[in-house]
Amino acid sequence: MSWIGAPLRRFEDRRFLTGEGRFVADVEVPGAAWLAVVRSPHAHARLGAITAPAAVRLITAADLAAAGIGRLPCPAEIGVPIARAERPVLAQGVVRHVGEPVAFVLADSPAAARDAAEAVAVEYAPLPAVTDPWAALAPGAPQLHEQAPGNLAFDWQKGDALAVEQAFARAAHITRLSIANRRVSAAPIEPRAAIALSPTHLLCNGQAVHGMRRQIARCMGIEEAALRIEVPDVGGGFGLKNIPFPEHIGLLFAARLLGRPVRWVSDQAEDFAASCHGRGLHALAELALDAEGRFLALRIAAVAELGAYASPHGPACPTQAAGTAYGGGYAIPAIHVQVRGAYTNTAPIEAYRGAGKPEANFIIEMLVEAAARQCGLDPAALRARNLVAAHPHTTAMGMAIADGAFPRNLAAAEAAADRPGLPARRAESAARGRLRGLGVACYLETARGAFGEWARLTVKPDGRVEIAIGTHSNGQGHETAFAQIAADQLGLPPEAFLLVQGDTARIERGGGHGGARSLHQGGRALVEAAAALIEAGRAEAARLLQADPAALRYSEGRYLAPSGASLPVASLAGLSASAAHESALCTFPHGAHVAEVEVDPETGEVTLLRYLAFDDAGVVVNPLLAAGQIQGGVAQGIGQALMEAIAYDGEGQLLSAGLMDYALPRAADLPDLPVVLLPGCPASVNPLGVKGVGQAGAIAAPQAVMAAVLDALAGLGVTWLDMPATPQRVWEAIRSARRAGTAGR
Repeated sequence: MSWIGAPLRRFEDRRFLTGEGRFVADVEVPGAAWLAVVRSPHAHARLGAITAPAAVRLITAADLAAAGIGRLPCPAEIGVPIARAERPVLAQGVVRHVGEPVAFVLADSPAAARDAAEAVAVEYAPLPAVTDPWAALAPGAPQLHEQAPGNLAFDWQKGDALAVEQAFARAAHITRLSIANRRVSAAPIEPRAAIALSPTHLLCNGQAVHGMRRQIARCMGIEEAALRIEVPDVGGGFGLKNIPFPEHIGLLFAARLLGRPVRWVSDQAEDFAASCHGRGLHALAELALDAEGRFLALRIAAVAELGAYASPHGPACPTQAAGTAYGGGYAIPAIHVQVRGAYTNTAPIEAYRGAGKPEANFIIEMLVEAAARQCGLDPAALRARNLVAAHPHTTAMGMAIADGAFPRNLAAAEAAADRPGLPARRAESAARGRLRGLGVACYLETARGAFGEWARLTVKPDGRVEIAIGTHSNGQGHETAFAQIAADQLGLPPEAFLLVQGDTARIERGGGHGGARSLHQGGRALVEAAAALIEAGRAEAARLLQADPAALRYSEGRYLAPSGASLPVASLAGLSASAAHESALCTFPHGAHVAEVEVDPETGEVTLLRYLAFDDAGVVVNPLLAAGQIQGGVAQGIGQALMEAIAYDGEGQLLSAGLMDYALPRAADLPDLPVVLLPGCPASVNPLGVKGVGQAGAIAAPQAVMAAVLDALAGLGVTWLDMPATPQRVWEAIRSARRAGTAGR
C-alpha cells in the first residue's frame, strides 16, 4: 500500500501527551551552574561603571573582548549594501533597546542567579530614543550607529520603475493605502532555553543547528567543527528559534570559565523584551487599474523596522523573501518596490512564520479590496479577472511560478462564502444591533527556505531504519511524515523508522526548518537516500541470495531473486546510504480563505463567526498534519488581525511586556477552522509533488479577517483600519467616521 496521503496520527504525540517529551528545561545536569542576565531598563543610554558585590560572579563585555569574542553575525545578503550593525553579546558602551544584555552573572541555582543579577549596579546616561521607523529616517533623529548614517540600514529596490510610472500615467483608477504591518511576537509555548554542557557543546531549543553553529563559531572565533549544537524536543519556534542569541555565547563562555555545565531558561518577560519580534513593515502602496478593472501596475514604498541591530534574517525578510511574493497571485504587468531598512531603539526584527510573505500578500489583498470598493466592483470578480490563469508564469518581480490553480481556489472559497445569503445574515445581525461583514482573500506562498538538504538512512541491528535528516521539527510532526515517505520508498511500515535530527554530531549538514522547507527540501533528499540505500544493499543481497546483482528486483522491503528466494532489507544491519541536493527551487502553496465577522458598533468588539480555508498544498503526505499546520497558522494570523501588537512608548519602554499586555488568541476567540485541501496541482519542482504548508495560514488569515471587518464597517464610512482591529481601534474608527460624516453635512 501507499502511505502517502494516509491520515496517521502523530507518532510523537504519545510521549508529548504522557509527559515524556524531552525539552531543554527537562534535561537534568548534575552540578550545573545557572546564568542570569542583567538587562538595560533604558532604550538608549551610555553605559558607565558596572559593579557587583564581591560574592557575585560577574561577566562583562570587557571579559568577552579579552577572550576574543565578537558580535553575533548578520549573514543576510539582499543584493544591495547593508550597514551591518551586528548584535553584541553584551552591550558595548551604549545600550540601544530595553532588555539588551549588559552583563551575565553566575550562581548555583536559578533563584541565586536572579538575586545576583539584581545586586549588580549599572551606571547609565540616558540618550534620546526613537522607536518609529519613519521618524528614525527623518533628519535630526537620534543616531544609533556610526556605520548607518541617518539610521538607514539599506535601500533595496526591485522592479521596473519606469514601466510602473508609465502605467500609472495611463491608469483609469489608482488606489492608494498607507499600510502598517505592526510588530508581533512569535510567543512559542516553550521560552528560549539552553545548556552549555561543555565549552564546546550547546544543548538548546533551536530550529537550524548548522546555521546556529556557523554563527556561534564565528562570534567566538573558533572552528565550526570544534562546536557541537544539539537540540531535543522543541515547543514551537516560528522563526524565533532559528538563530543564536547572546545568552548562547554567554553560556559557552561561562562553561569555559567555570569548567562545568551552565544553564539558562528565559521567562516570558525576557522573551518579549530581549529576543526578537516579527513583521514591522510600513508601506505606502498604490495599485493602478484600467477602465475594465485590470491591474496595470503596483508601486510600494516601504520602511522596514530592523530594531536596534541587524539580526541574521532581519534584512532579508522584507526584501528578498517578500520580493518573491509582492503582487501575490495576480498577473500585474509592472511592479516596483522600494524598501528602506531603519534602525530603531527597539528589539531586533527576525523571521516570523511567513517571513515577509504575509506582509507582501496583505498589501496586495488590501489594495484589491479597497479598489473594489472605490470602483464599485465586486471584489470576487475583480480578483478573478486578475489572477494568474496559466503556468508557468513569471511575475514582474522575476519570480517564476511553476504551477498553480488560483482561479479554481477562489471559486471554491466564494462558493462556500455564500454571498447571495449574506443580506439575510446581515439582517439577522442588525436585529441584534451588530454589523456583519464578509471577507474572501487569496494568498500566494513561495516556500523554499535554505537551499538544498541532506538525508541518510541506516539499517539498525533491530531491523528498524534510522532516518537522519538536516531539517528540524519544532512541532510539525516530522517523525510521522518522514516515516510515511520512507515507508513508501522502501516498502516497510511507517513504524519501522526512527528519526534523528538536530545534532551536528550526528547530522552531516542541513538547513533546519524555516520557510516551510522540510517536505520540499528534506523529502527530496529522503527519496534520493532511499534509492541509494536500495542500490547500496544490492551486492550483499545478491551474495546472500547467490544471484546476479543486476537480476535482483526490490519490492515491498525485500530483494527478490529470479529463483523466488528473497531477503528483507531489514536483515542487512549496518547498511547505510546518504543523499544530498542543492535545489534552490520554490514551491507555491496558494489558496483562498473566507472570514465572516460581527462588529458591535457601540463597543468596537469584533467576533469572528466563521472561517474557512481552501488550500492547494500539492501532494499531501498526511492530511491530518497538513490541516493542523494550516489551522495553527490561521490562528496566528487571526491573532495578528484582531489583537496582537508589540507596543513601545515614545521613550522606548516596552508596553506589551508579557501576556497580561500582549493578547494571544484563545480557544474562545476562534470558531471551528475547517480546512479543505484542494487536489490536483502537485508541485513540479520535487519528486514527491509536495508543497510547503506550515506558513500558509499565517499568510492568508490577516487579509481575510481584515477584509471582513472593513466590509462590516463600510456602511458607517470606515474605509481603512490598520491591524490589529482591537475594540478600541474599531470604536475610534467608527467615531471618527461619524464625525467626518457630520462635518460633511
